[in-house]
Amino acid sequence: MTLELGLLLWSVPLFGLYLGAQSLLYRWKHGLMFAQTARDEIPGDDGVLLGRAQRALSNFLETWPVFIILALVAHLAAPGDTLVLGGAITWYVSRILYLQLYLGGVFLVRSLVWFAGAIGLLLMFIGVLF
Repeated sequence: MTLELGLLLWSVPLFGLYLGAQSLLYRWKHGLMFAQTARDEIPGDDGVLLGRAQRALSNFLETWPVFIILALVAHLAAPGDTLVLGGAITWYVSRILYLQLYLGGVFLVRSLVWFAGAIGLLLMFIGVLF
């Protein structure tokens, strides 16, 4: 298995971390019984931490499809390309850090880590394109 496919495979448990953080905080905030309902009645304030977890998950879901496409195309078109590998590793590591920084409420560094992840995707794109 190429590194691109390996990171693609490991991006699934990474998604699980984001989803798990949001899901656990939701149940902690609103209770297990409410989480089992259809949630037709919106509860009150979600609180700071749950709001951060929801926004971090949304952000992950915005970049993950791009990573999936780039990793698959790279595997088919340019397996082992150094630029693609560097970009994939950069994206993956930045996503691990991003969740922690977002939940921790770390200002500015979180945005820099997000930007590093975007650069990683750009590197992957350039590696596939050229």
